[in-house]
Amino acid sequence: MAKVPSVYFICGNGLGSSLACQMEADDVFSEAGIEVKSDHDSISDVPSLNADVIVSASNFESQFENTQIDPKTKIVYLNNIVDKEEIKEKILPIVKEIAES
Repeated sequence: MAKVPSVYFICGNGLGSSLACQMEADDVFSEAGIEVKSDHDSISDVPSLNADVIVSASNFESQFENTQIDPKTKIVYLNNIVDKEEIKEKILPIVKEIAES
């Protein structure tokens, strides 16, 4: 049975850019025919998340350095959070691998 990967989109407050990124990524996942459990949240909530993949903008990367994250969780940083091509390139292969595991 295929696993449904959990993907969290993270920004400073968990309200704006993370939701925008989630919406674009959900379109990419749907077009690829991959079922994904996605949600968005703030950086401060990351330690409590049970995520297979965490996605955030590259400008938040330094804020993750001191954040406790499960070592099994894959982290993806995007230069443009609403660029579907970047989402396809960086997130889709990871999600596919998890779904097929």
